[in-house]
Amino acid sequence: MVELVTEYFEDRLPVEDRLRFEQHIAVCGPCHAYLRQMRDTMRVTGELREESLSDEARDALLTAFRAWGGRQR
Repeated sequence: MVELVTEYFEDRLPVEDRLRFEQHIAVCGPCHAYLRQMRDTMRVTGELREESLSDEARDALLTAFRAWGGRQR
């Protein structure tokens, strides 16, 4: 689902798949809510600036991303 939503937001879905996705989202409450949450998350994180983070929050995020990246290999 994450991959599909990412492709949808990045306008990389073929037209037929995009239309089918939009039809599904129009009638599926949970998927519609998920899409809305992802849009809200993207909007909020797009406004996040490094200088607005405390040193502790910055360090925690960097540690989490380093750990996550190590598991993906």
